[in-house]
Amino acid sequence: MPQTTPLPGAPVRGSKSGKPIMALFDLLGRSWALGILWQLSAGPLTFRQLQDKCESVSPTVLNKRLKELRESQFIERGSEGYQLSPTGVDLFHLLKPFGPFARHWADKLQLTIAM
Repeated sequence: MPQTTPLPGAPVRGSKSGKPIMALFDLLGRSWALGILWQLSAGPLTFRQLQDKCESVSPTVLNKRLKELRESQFIERGSEGYQLSPTGVDLFHLLKPFGPFARHWADKLQLTIAM
């Protein structure tokens, strides 16, 4: 199967069913997809700004993910650069609680390691 944007209704990595949840998990599981969405949650960014925020992402991977996230309608290109679409904002509201959870988890691990 060629590397294409995972969309509901079509087979994706790990699933031939085409179920929407499997397409979403395939897309979000790709390198830098979640990082790009997270960075854009603070507001629009140009390609260069996004590349700086994502630190080690290569221009090739960043271009590929931006294309996939645009085709999936999670981001769009605005006058100030790339930004979350209304659907992307909805998705980010679901992802946002992971930030505090991750910090709590990291603190808990540090306590366990220190003991």
